[in-house]
Amino acid sequence: TGRASLKGITLRVGIIQSVPFTIVQKTTDSNGQTTLEYIGFIPDLLERLKTDIGINPILQLAPSNQTYDQLVETVNKGINDIVIGDITVNSKRRKLVGFSNAISETSTRLITRNTPYVNVDLFGCSKPFTVKLWILILATCIASGILMCIIERKDNESLTDRSVSSQLALSMWYAFANMVGYGADFAASNAAGRLLTSGLYILSLIIVASYTANLASDLTLAKSQFVISGIGDLKSGKVPPSRIGVRVGTVAEAYYLSHISRGNKNFYPLTTRQNLYDNLLAGNIDVSFTDEAVGIYVTNNVYCNLTLVGDNFDTGIFAIVTPKNWLYAQDLDVTLLLLKETGYIDDLRQKWFEVRNCPDADTTRSTAMSIEAVGGLFIIYAVIYILSIVLFLWIKRSSVKNVLFKSKSRNKFQNKRKHKARTNSEKNSQQNENHQMALQDCTHF
Repeated sequence: TGRASLKGITLRVGIIQSVPFTIVQKTTDSNGQTTLEYIGFIPDLLERLKTDIGINPILQLAPSNQTYDQLVETVNKGINDIVIGDITVNSKRRKLVGFSNAISETSTRLITRNTPYVNVDLFGCSKPFTVKLWILILATCIASGILMCIIERKDNESLTDRSVSSQLALSMWYAFANMVGYGADFAASNAAGRLLTSGLYILSLIIVASYTANLASDLTLAKSQFVISGIGDLKSGKVPPSRIGVRVGTVAEAYYLSHISRGNKNFYPLTTRQNLYDNLLAGNIDVSFTDEAVGIYVTNNVYCNLTLVGDNFDTGIFAIVTPKNWLYAQDLDVTLLLLKETGYIDDLRQKWFEVRNCPDADTTRSTAMSIEAVGGLFIIYAVIYILSIVLFLWIKRSSVKNVLFKSKSRNKFQNKRKHKARTNSEKNSQQNENHQMALQDCTHF
C-alpha cells in the first residue's frame, strides 16, 4: 500500500468517561470479581477499527479528575499511544500533538435547568403597584367618598332620607366603583359631583391600564422558562460570572476566556460532567457549557429537567489524538474516511444519540396560569365574601329575630293547645267513669 500498516500493532488507547461516547459499567462475575465494561460510541468505533485495521487496543481509562487537556498531554508524554473520545481539535492542543481526520463535527451549547427556581407569591397580583401606591389609592378612594357625601347628601335622591353612616357608605361605594371603572348605580346630581366624577374617571383610566400592563408583564416574566436565551446573554453580563459553570481544561474554558471574560477566570470551576449536572440541579450555577451531542443525549435520556438553550456556537471537529508526525497516521485516516463514506459513522450517531427516553417537553410543560399566581386574589375575595354574609345577617338581624320569635310563639301556642286537649280528654274520661259507677250503684240498689 506504500504506507505503514497498523495491522497487528498493539496500541495503548486512552479513553475518558463521557456519556454516551464512552459509558463505563461495572460487572461482577460468579467469583465476585468486578471488572469494567465499556459501551458507547467510542467502544463501538474501536471494535470496528480493530476489525478493519487489525489493531490490538489496550484501553486505559482516564481518572475522573483528569481534564481533557491533561488527557491530550498523555500522548505528548508517551503515556498513551493514541487518545480517542469527544476531544475537540484546537490550536493549543495542535501545538502538542497530531490529530486524525475528523470523526464528526462538534459545537458547544448552553445547558441550564428546565425551569428556574421561582419563589411562589400568593399575593403576586398586588406586585404591579408598590405598597405606598396602594395606600395612596386607598386614601384617595376614602377622601373622594367623604367629599362626595358632603357634596351630594342634600341634593341626590339616592342619598336623602338616609342616615349619615348610610350616606357615607354609599358615597364610598360610588368613589370605589368609579375608580375601578365599574360605575355606581346612581349618578351625581350637581356640577361639583360631576366634576369629582370626571376626576375619578381619569384616575380609573390610568390606574386600571397601568395595573393591567404591569400585571401582564410580571406574569410573563414569572412564566419565562429559562434564565438566559443564548450566548449573547453571557457576553452582555446578564448572568453573573459566579453563576456560570465552566469545566476546567476544556474547549469551553478556552472559549470563555477568549470571548467572554477576556482572560479573567471568574467563572464557577467544574471538574467533571457529573459535577456540572450536580451543581446545575442544586442551583449553585444557572448555566454551563456542554458539547452539543452530549447535551442532546443527556437532556433527552438522563436529566429530563435540564435543557439546552440558544443556538450552537464555537463549531469544530473532534478527532483521534495521535503523536506528531505519527508513522501510522495515513493508515488511520484512510480507514476513518472509509467508515464515513460507507455511512458507518452516521449509523453510530443514530444508534447512540438519536434516542429519547424523557417525555416531550412541549407536551408536558403547561403554559396555563397556576393557582399560585393569583391565589392571593381569591383569598381577598373569600374575605370579602365572608364579610358580605356577615353584613347581610347584621342588616337582616331584626327580620331574623321576628322569624325566631314567631316560630317560638307558634311552638308555645301549639304546645298549649295540645296540653288543653289532653286535659279535656282526661276530664271527659273521668266523668264517664263516674257516670258508669253511679249506674252500677243504682242497679244494685
